[in-house]
Amino acid sequence: MLKTCVCRLWGIALLSGLVHLPATAQNAPAKPDFHQWALTPPMGWNSWDCYGPTVTEAEVKANADYMAANLRSSGWKYVVVDIRWYVGNDTAHGYNEQNPDWNIDAYGRFVPAPNRFPSAAGGKGFKPLADYMHAKGLKFGIHIMRGVPVVAVQRKLPILGSKATAADIYSKEGQAGWLHDMYTVVAGRPGAQEYYNSLFRLYASWGVDFVKVDDLSSPYHKPEVEMIRKAIDLSGRQIVLSTSPGETPIAEAKHVQAHANMWRTVGDFWDSWEQLKEHFDVCNRWAPYIRPGAFPDADMLPLGRLGIRAERGDDRMTRFTHDEQYTLMSLWSIFRSPLMFGGDLPSNDTFTLSLLTNKEVLALHRNSTNNRQLFRKDNLIAWTADDPATGDKFLGLFNAQDQELAPASEAAWASNIIARQTPGQSQTVDIDIMGATKLYLNVRDGGDDIAWDHADWLNPVLSNGTKTVSLSSLPWKAASAGWGQVTANKSVSGAELMVAGKKYE
Repeated sequence: MLKTCVCRLWGIALLSGLVHLPATAQNAPAKPDFHQWALTPPMGWNSWDCYGPTVTEAEVKANADYMAANLRSSGWKYVVVDIRWYVGNDTAHGYNEQNPDWNIDAYGRFVPAPNRFPSAAGGKGFKPLADYMHAKGLKFGIHIMRGVPVVAVQRKLPILGSKATAADIYSKEGQAGWLHDMYTVVAGRPGAQEYYNSLFRLYASWGVDFVKVDDLSSPYHKPEVEMIRKAIDLSGRQIVLSTSPGETPIAEAKHVQAHANMWRTVGDFWDSWEQLKEHFDVCNRWAPYIRPGAFPDADMLPLGRLGIRAERGDDRMTRFTHDEQYTLMSLWSIFRSPLMFGGDLPSNDTFTLSLLTNKEVLALHRNSTNNRQLFRKDNLIAWTADDPATGDKFLGLFNAQDQELAPASEAAWASNIIARQTPGQSQTVDIDIMGATKLYLNVRDGGDDIAWDHADWLNPVLSNGTKTVSLSSLPWKAASAGWGQVTANKSVSGAELMVAGKKYE
């Protein structure tokens, strides 16, 4: 008979028994390779959720100071500067692509904007900021975009260690549809590997410990994944590699597991229950590929104070309820996802700090093996994991029941897919809804492999043939978005209503 006791840990129960299972391949010693650089899931802070592409050195240091004082003892150590640290005049709620103030060196490599990162002036790069982190016992990370800068191609800048220039190694094919800073680097061309080698030698000289490479996972750019892996191995520094954004194709799971320490399983994750609920399926799909030093990444923790100058919504505390925050931290921990906090750490309240310092849950996150979904019955879900030191079992119980969206087949009218490539990026709606008492406007799939598509409804009206009323003059009963917030006269990101380059009131 199994002797048990049950302890409540944020909805995770610890089942202590007399059963000890043999070691599995998952907890076998790791090979002496880059996986040893992050044997447990990385834990840290990333600037994206609260500062978008506009974070400054002072803000990074303030978050690092908080981490060193309040979180380092609980295992939190990475401080990551996210996207476009090389643009001096970037803006929130939409990247500045009209007249960016590039900062780039003679070899086509972006360097920090000194007006935002003063310690980088004089060619010092991020070394002074990395030194600041290391002095506090922390590690320093940066975000980069896959590829070679468009501006380097245009200027035909030379590649360090090669006779080639940036104009010799690029292709426009595969350029990111959402940001046009970079071109694809074509593997096999003279200078291609040397370009990536020069990048990571530069980052190693700065003291960078972690690099998040964007526009790499979906679609999956296998040749560039391999060039990046080789460049890191040649850099002489133990740099943890994170690929983004997802979902990484499950067919490439073994390949990414062999080349990266963490890889995204979803697109950008924000503080919406709809997105959180989606993670139960995602985590179940990716659980078989968890191993020491290689972790499926469920994306950042949009907790605490968000949106100070971000891409999604305005300055706010997370929209997740306390129960939803327990669910988030419990699922991420028993799935062993990397934990990258997205809120402004100095703005944390007592509750948020308690989420990040729970000893039992963080011990589960750090040390468990054989993490998997035990069962799912509709929206009642259980996860389990093993404690390799004691043979104990962890059990996580979740109730994900809520109201479901009506199926698309019930819609009175549905458009074809509207995407960036659609002429005018719009379609006129004219539908007879005579006799209806409730009106639902719903957006599903933009067909662009970007999670949680959205739309701007421009001048929606109701008419009975003689009288016309603007829908924007009427209150809605309820409104929600996968990320951001449904808002009148703005997009869900909080930006102006822009369609095909034209602004609408």
